[in-house]
Amino acid sequence: MNKRLYKSNNRKICGVCGGIGDYLGVDPTFIRLLWVIFACCAGCGILAYIIAAIIMDDEPGSF
Repeated sequence: MNKRLYKSNNRKICGVCGGIGDYLGVDPTFIRLLWVIFACCAGCGILAYIIAAIIMDDEPGSF
């Protein structure tokens, strides 16, 4: 099985956390929570989110 990482249709901002949650088989809310904690503690989470939003492709079939 060939898994690909896509931005999800389950979006709050850009669908990055939803896509990562779908890829890993984890609830996207948990990924969002981890991302917020990482952004507050390490400070580079916002930049990483912006880069991921630019690089990741949209889920096939979504417009």
